[in-house]
Amino acid sequence: MDKKDITLTLLNIGESFFTSWAFMKAGNMEPGNLLTGVIFLLAFFLYRHISLRLSAKTFAYTKTARAAAMILSAAYTMFYMLVDYRGYIETLTNRLYQAIVLSAVFVGFFICFYKLLLFLFSYSGDKETLSRLLYRQEGRKASNLSLYCFAGCLLCWLPYFLYQYPGVMTPDSINQLEQALGMIGYSNHHPFVHTMLLSLFYHIGYFLSGDMTSAVSLYTFFQMCFLAFSVYYLLKTLERYCVRPCILVGITLFYALVPYHAVFSVTVWKDIPFAAVVMLFQCSVLRMMTRQGAAETGMFVFSGVMICLLRNNGWYGFLFSVPFLLYAYRRQARRMFPAVAGIVLAAALVRYPVMNALHVTQPDLIESLSIPTQQIAAVLCSDRELSSEQRALVERVIDTTYVKELYNPEFADNMKELVRAGDQAYLAAHKAEYLRLWAQLGMAYPADYLRAYIDQTYGYWYPDSFYLVAEGEGVSASRLGVSHKPLIGGPVVIKTKEIALKMGGMLPMYGLLWSMGVAFCFLLFCIANAFVRREKEKLLLYLPGFALYLTVMAATPVATDFRYVYFMVFSVPFYLMAALIEPSVTSTRRPE
Repeated sequence: MDKKDITLTLLNIGESFFTSWAFMKAGNMEPGNLLTGVIFLLAFFLYRHISLRLSAKTFAYTKTARAAAMILSAAYTMFYMLVDYRGYIETLTNRLYQAIVLSAVFVGFFICFYKLLLFLFSYSGDKETLSRLLYRQEGRKASNLSLYCFAGCLLCWLPYFLYQYPGVMTPDSINQLEQALGMIGYSNHHPFVHTMLLSLFYHIGYFLSGDMTSAVSLYTFFQMCFLAFSVYYLLKTLERYCVRPCILVGITLFYALVPYHAVFSVTVWKDIPFAAVVMLFQCSVLRMMTRQGAAETGMFVFSGVMICLLRNNGWYGFLFSVPFLLYAYRRQARRMFPAVAGIVLAAALVRYPVMNALHVTQPDLIESLSIPTQQIAAVLCSDRELSSEQRALVERVIDTTYVKELYNPEFADNMKELVRAGDQAYLAAHKAEYLRLWAQLGMAYPADYLRAYIDQTYGYWYPDSFYLVAEGEGVSASRLGVSHKPLIGGPVVIKTKEIALKMGGMLPMYGLLWSMGVAFCFLLFCIANAFVRREKEKLLLYLPGFALYLTVMAATPVATDFRYVYFMVFSVPFYLMAALIEPSVTSTRRPE
């Protein structure tokens, strides 16, 4: 064993020691637990193997790859420690010991993520090997496969449609149906365009059947088809890039068999068609990397407009994306600048003149201020000192007597209702003063603000949180004539559905598909991979999802609501394939 090998062995031993320390704390194990020794040995041999692979795949250890791995490793480590750190030091009272333990855990997680990311980059960056695995043989075609996959998704979702007939309708869904029936005024709190879409299919269904329940079911069936169409469009896009049929079938199984897709496909929420149009938009961007025909541009415009209109945060997410889109398409300005401008103008026309003419009420101010409201409430609950002027501003809007009783760190609606019960008009008329108050309290009590922000958003980035997904059932009670009328049922059907939805919280690896935090970590990996592979043009493919994610992080009212980022989870297969394929490889341009 030469000196270099001895040094590497000692380094791997040190790395494995810190990794086992980190996993010991994360798993709440005692230092004498045999599993800590198992983790140490597994880490040691893994790190040795990674070192050997990186020496053979030098492109995975370039300056860019190391920088990307370091940034991601720090981010992933912080995602865990910001939530779990208190459990790591709960038995320690000495500040020095706490600092030592936290530092050791940080180093251990950082090393583990850093090594694994470089290891993954050595595969994702190996274009020659990926070319043999991803692309079908020349001359072989999968002409009707995408259509079969579309039918397969509908067939697998059909039992949920029959069991939940006419669809899952929560209080939000009922509110939109009441608007569609003219029982209450129009409101853009739930997107007006989605309400009108529901109204269109409801009235067609009622005209054909004369039954309210059947009328609602027509919209539900349309939503199933539209969601399945977005999967079909993804598969057709990948066929254009010569992806093997077996991979396309695997992607279809993700959509057809993971049960929350089936439940969401029959749930009357704006989040479901929104996820579909996000997929369509991303696929159109990918297609336009090689061809900017009328069909691609048309889908780009259609899906872009619908992103802006099917969720209110979609409008802000698209506006955030506009400068990046204009820069990316600067060389195709004659075609693409009018397309981007057309999306913005069409959406603005509907959101403002059209909705104003139809007397559509816009969401109130406090609806978009969930995060600042929660942060100020956290300061009040901690009994922090406020100046007389600051306290007067707070008490001018809310009754502070009820703050401690109502404040829920993970749910902003209580505090928003407290503001609505107070003087929200004064808040709206003095925005600058309250913005200054929020900034002043943040500078005075940054730890309270950070804790409140973590508690309000952790479900969307913390990879180890558990939450119920797709637990909606039947039709919420209402004064309408719509009710849950299952067309299939019985103990077998009910138990099968229950087991299918619980498996995500029971099985390792499969459970990763149910985690919003894991999906976000995966999106970050794909973004970093674009730099490692020197394919920065692919950043445009991840821009819509990342921009929309930022809007959720800026204004989410609930810490762990899966549907708010369903568009991101729904797009995971797209992110994966976009990270691996080469834009130059199409049916007319084969890889060497």
